[in-house]
Amino acid sequence: MGIDGSDRRTILLLDSPLPGTSLRPSRIYPLSTISSDGKRLAVSAFLGDGKTEHAPWGLLVFDLENASVELVLHGPTWCNMHAQYCRSPDAEAGRDILVQENHDSVCSPTGDIVQLVGGAGADVHVIRDDGTNLRTMPWGRDGVEFCQGHQCWRGRSARAITSTHEAGPPPVQRLMEAAPVPEAGHLGRRSPGSVRNDLTRQFPQPGFCHFGTDIEGRRLVSDCAPFELGGRLFLAELPAGREDPVGKFTYLLNPRCSGRKESHIHPFLSPDGSAAFFNSDEGGVHRAYMVRGW
Repeated sequence: MGIDGSDRRTILLLDSPLPGTSLRPSRIYPLSTISSDGKRLAVSAFLGDGKTEHAPWGLLVFDLENASVELVLHGPTWCNMHAQYCRSPDAEAGRDILVQENHDSVCSPTGDIVQLVGGAGADVHVIRDDGTNLRTMPWGRDGVEFCQGHQCWRGRSARAITSTHEAGPPPVQRLMEAAPVPEAGHLGRRSPGSVRNDLTRQFPQPGFCHFGTDIEGRRLVSDCAPFELGGRLFLAELPAGREDPVGKFTYLLNPRCSGRKESHIHPFLSPDGSAAFFNSDEGGVHRAYMVRGW
């Protein structure tokens, strides 16, 4: 439909099994993603029948021009996929989708998540939106570093950033940038050919969690611990070099958020990087806020 709500049209109605399968999607993931050319939409969903143990979840890619859908990835470990299309205008790079795999997750036959992740933790992959060329982001899975489950592309580039957790002491939560490497057995950080950049290595005791960049990948906004005291919001100018850390983090404010899961600060930047948006339940009511003027 139009941005004013007019001219609402149905592109596709999916009321039968997915093409070439006996699987029907349900419990549609609350986040979808659109390719940079506007031609495709991807979203994940539960594919169980309500009775089968260890039923799969899958990634559905909708062709918006031809009103068709394809199941490009599925299995029981894809229950929290966080799918994100690369924002690059390049025809090939723009077909890549960032996806999260929750190893050792356990779900009920109806799709309720009993255990979100286990063992060496989740890892993050990149897959072409036709289901080919699965690659790995070199993060986590080594028994020391764990993916928190929050990641995004750096602007329009083919590089991505994640937040990681190390138990410590003291515990630290870093922001790690990397490019995808060939999949070699879900090795995460230990994947051959990995080149990583710890953006936060000059920050004292980093406690970063949710974050986002502007469209050019020059600025980043992130929340930061201590979350039990309302959290902190920082702005960073991202380095041009692929081996350089962030030289300066600018403290913006304390969002005064309760820290409850349903009240994540979860900041993001406007495309031009001039304004930051975040959530807070300050005063007991959930609201969205904007900050600018730095």
